[in-house]
Amino acid sequence: MTNPAMSADLPRQEHDMTTATARRRFPRLAAAAASVVLLAAATACTADTEPNGEETGSSDTATTAAADVIGTVPEDLMEFYSQEVTWTDCEGSLRCATVDAPLDYADPGAGTVELAVVMAEADKAAQGTVLLNPGGPGGSGYSVVSEYVENVTSDRLRENFNILGFDPRGVGRSTPVECLSDEELDEARAEYVDPSTPEGLAEARLSAKEFADACAAESGELLGFVDTTSAARDMDILRAVVGDRKLNYLGFSYGTFLGATYAELFPNNVGRLVLDGALDPAASNEDVTLGQAAAFEKAIRAYVEDCLSGSNCPLEGSVDEAVETIQALFASVEESPLTAADGRTVTVSTFVSGFITPLYDDANWPALSQALEQVLTEGDPTYMLRLADISADRTDDGTYASNSFVVFNAINCLDYPMVSDDAQMAADAKELEAASPTLGKYLAYGGITCEAWPYAPVNEPHPIKASGADEVLVIGTTGDPATPYEWAEALAAQMESAVLVTLEGEGHTAYGRGSDCIDNIVDDYFVDGTLPAENTVC
Repeated sequence: MTNPAMSADLPRQEHDMTTATARRRFPRLAAAAASVVLLAAATACTADTEPNGEETGSSDTATTAAADVIGTVPEDLMEFYSQEVTWTDCEGSLRCATVDAPLDYADPGAGTVELAVVMAEADKAAQGTVLLNPGGPGGSGYSVVSEYVENVTSDRLRENFNILGFDPRGVGRSTPVECLSDEELDEARAEYVDPSTPEGLAEARLSAKEFADACAAESGELLGFVDTTSAARDMDILRAVVGDRKLNYLGFSYGTFLGATYAELFPNNVGRLVLDGALDPAASNEDVTLGQAAAFEKAIRAYVEDCLSGSNCPLEGSVDEAVETIQALFASVEESPLTAADGRTVTVSTFVSGFITPLYDDANWPALSQALEQVLTEGDPTYMLRLADISADRTDDGTYASNSFVVFNAINCLDYPMVSDDAQMAADAKELEAASPTLGKYLAYGGITCEAWPYAPVNEPHPIKASGADEVLVIGTTGDPATPYEWAEALAAQMESAVLVTLEGEGHTAYGRGSDCIDNIVDDYFVDGTLPAENTVC
């Protein structure tokens, strides 16, 4: 659509960059999305039990949730909390179901959305269920649990808890937001104009309006109800239908905002919540973009320093000189787009998306070196395009495995009021370029994304206290490029019952990325209910 404007998040580790991907809160290209959580595929093994621990056949209807599990809810929502859910064998040894939720919580009788859920059942008698969200917004918890559960959760956690994945409203297998065909999505991802010129800004606005109009035509009123608050309310229905009195939750990146929102809405229903790679719920869209600009610039320099210390680095000279080489490469691709082996044109939009993707995990830095070497020595952007395709869930046959690219914007347009005043966006652009000389230019003017959106924002960024909630575990990584460490500090300070744990290292999020210290803290909390001392550092 327009330039790549970042408003969020991305990967996890994966040593084979060619596999399908899961997603956290990822960078976006101004009018639509960009990147991913890179994970190795895995298959979960689970016992043949009902999610509440009772044995069951291959297909059955769950018992209606008891009143003490449901708690006190408005009468017009009782049919959703007490619904009977049919679980069937699926995805090998997993259990799947569809759960109904109201389209509009202010008018529950006005229609419903379907929520696709998948359960990896505990290896022994379950203590309960842990609901998982990988981020996004727009990431598929269903895909993470069905394909990667062994990569994102420990053996100990899976032995003691059922792990429940779901696609939030608007996402993937749930009632989905739809906007563009696969071919149109290819065009949208590749489109680039320079919005710093009057002509470019006008063209960017036209593209953003065409995108908004397409979403309105294909998705209708659903577009007005895919906000984070509605998704958090859905999570309370999921808690009830699996038979848990309190919600246990593992949320990554944007998933921390979703989890904190739940804690604000339902403090008495909070069980054990882990918020890893935290967002600051009080940060504006412009604050988020600026914070990520600085954090990604820091990550670029960390990558370059590591690259130059090795023997197979495609960059040369000092760290400053190598970063300048990358900046010159971006400028070159912006001026003269490249052609990949499959004949597709690689504009700077796609190129930046591919470049950003491996920065989410230092285990993926060699993949970035490989892509840069191919471009710098051969002028071939094929591998960089492959990284961009991974980030957007584009498969080798040209189809898209998810709708993450479009639903990312649909959710953000409801969650964040965005500045679209020309003078203010120009001033913000200067600030972004100062914070990130490498990426700042490509993150600017994101406010036009939602300017023509058919529904106004329903959320105003604000501190979340979650007064009365049980203790919550907040985790931040000092070198996190997508959710800067300062955001974890901010969230932990806002929430009345939060405990902050710090991972000193590079990459996005902490749990399941190789730190025994972090993994043990999280598992001890879920399994035994024990929390570390405040400000523990791993």
